Amino acid sequence: MESAKHIDVVGAVIVDQGLVLCAQRGPHGSLPGMWEFPGGKIETGETPREALQREIEEELRCDVRVGAQVATTSHAYDFGVVTLTTFYCGLVSGNPTLTEHEAVQWLPPAELGRLAWAPADVPAVQKIQGDHVR
Repeated sequence: MESAKHIDVVGAVIVDQGLVLCAQRGPHGSLPGMWEFPGGKIETGETPREALQREIEEELRCDVRVGAQVATTSHAYDFGVVTLTTFYCGLVSGNPTLTEHEAVQWLPPAELGRLAWAPADVPAVQKIQGDHVR
């Protein structure tokens, strides 16, 4: 049996004025139409935080400040095992501009559950909702 490909990725939980940025994957590629926290693969020699800043600049044309880690989860997909580490981020400059995603939505944490999230992102969604329950 062939061992599954391991992919280390980072995701940005961008919070602005109490709302969380949610990004919808495009119709082409893996997990079409599912929602995720924007981000991408960690390149050789990058720290997770450096990778996340680069990915958000590339994907959304924004500058973010990477803060506390939210969660790290692994999920086995048909194309490999994805280990996703998410971080809370603050918007420093720019407005999210769609370059790879189909759509974005800003939602209060309590409403995140109404979207169809990619499986690797679900534990982070649950953690964010728990963090914001007062």
